[in-house]
Amino acid sequence: MVQNPERRTQILRRLLCRLTPVVLIALLVPTTPSFAQASAQVRIKIIKGGLLLGGGAGSGVLTYRGRHYPFRVTGVSLGFTAGVTVGRLEGWASGLQEVSDFAGTYSSVGGGIALIGGVNGAQLRNDRGVTMVLQGPKAGLEFAANLGTIRVSLGERE
Repeated sequence: MVQNPERRTQILRRLLCRLTPVVLIALLVPTTPSFAQASAQVRIKIIKGGLLLGGGAGSGVLTYRGRHYPFRVTGVSLGFTAGVTVGRLEGWASGLQEVSDFAGTYSSVGGGIALIGGVNGAQLRNDRGVTMVLQGPKAGLEFAANLGTIRVSLGERE
């Protein structure tokens, strides 16, 4: 520890001069600019089925920046699909700049099997750069290996 009071004052002044700009920048710069991309939580309930050509429909809730936005999901798949399942998916959507980016047409490549119960998983991407990564349980009987198109439509905000 410095014993000389003048030297101690000089060291404190230098330290204050160096820390002041850092503190001001930290206080003045917003931590999340409005133009930044944010991720959102997604929950979906879906029923799907098919034989060669598959289809499905459901509803869900997007939680984005503290607000809840209900949406509808419809989809078609082409490939090998046989069976009927009911599923509940949860996960994240990333690449959102505003909530309207979430709506649109998503493409997917997938496959799976369910005998009485199973696990769903999907990674979807739309033309606005939004990516959804979802997973969750499903019940029913299904074997699938297909290409799919999923349409998401936003409803009224809750």
